[in-house]
Amino acid sequence: MNLRILLTLHGLVTLAAGVVLIVAPGLVPSAVGISVPEDAYLVCYLLGAAELAVAFLSFATLRQPDGVRLAAQTLIAFHGCTAAVEAYAFTRGVHVSIWANVALRLAVIALFTHYGLRRKRLT
Repeated sequence: MNLRILLTLHGLVTLAAGVVLIVAPGLVPSAVGISVPEDAYLVCYLLGAAELAVAFLSFATLRQPDGVRLAAQTLIAFHGCTAAVEAYAFTRGVHVSIWANVALRLAVIALFTHYGLRRKRLT
């Protein structure tokens, strides 16, 4: 795998997550046992918009080789903050099956660290 493939896969996954969070706002939260009432869908819409922006960053970076390192750092920060917030939610009594998602985010951080920060070239 190289950074281009990683960015493409990341962009596709975050694009899909963003679309689903906007089109079917209760679907993603329900996958981890969270019920979101319709009057709280704005939170899902905002998260979906953030996912779309992250997908844009992943795709746009493919055309901006000078920004690859910064994009990798940004995605590491995004996934690191999200994993921390998910762990924090668990400690605050939100007992859902969130640990698989935290582990996935840590794996994404490791991949972006390896392919985006340690390697000097985009390909």
